Amino acid sequence: MLLSSARSAAVSAGFGRRAASAISSKYAQAAYSAALAKSPQVLTKVQTELNAIDKSIREAPELQQFVTNPTLSVQERAQGLPNLYARAETSKKDGVSDVTKNLLVLLSENGRLGETEHVIETFNELVAKYKGELTVTVTSATPLSKDVLTRLESTLKQSQTGQKAKTLKVQNKVNPSVLGGLVVDFGEKTIDLSVSSRISKLNNLLQQSV
Repeated sequence: MLLSSARSAAVSAGFGRRAASAISSKYAQAAYSAALAKSPQVLTKVQTELNAIDKSIREAPELQQFVTNPTLSVQERAQGLPNLYARAETSKKDGVSDVTKNLLVLLSENGRLGETEHVIETFNELVAKYKGELTVTVTSATPLSKDVLTRLESTLKQSQTGQKAKTLKVQNKVNPSVLGGLVVDFGEKTIDLSVSSRISKLNNLLQQSV
């Protein structure tokens, strides 16, 4: 199911003309649909496996090099897949799910292993939406204190989007380029209260007035 649905999506969408985010969405949606069609338990298992792979890619330079190397042949990519399967195994008894294997095979065959991390990120977003979970990312120039994050979480829970979610989680991302203030991403909304945004708006106004 996963292979056929994703292959048909690849043809109809014209992957060569799509942005990376659109490509990731197609693969993630195909994997998500295939896992959920089996059972919610399989969906959870696949998510656990993919997150284990994602963590391994970030921490192991050899895996990062494997998935991002565009010069590897189809055969070389296929030979390297067992290394990814090994990182996904949560139990020797159950082994890796067919959904996870099929997803990686498809990414490998289509030369899209470099999109693996983006596919997993999108997959997690789909699962979170299914479970009614809302993750709010607060980006700041320096780490925020626990007290500030708690107050933000309390405020966001009172919003319309927050009230619709079964659970709400606030995570802090540090990015010095924001200079000061905050950038809050939740659901499909972004609230940009950063200093860098204000400077950018000021520069645009100055350029228009010249």
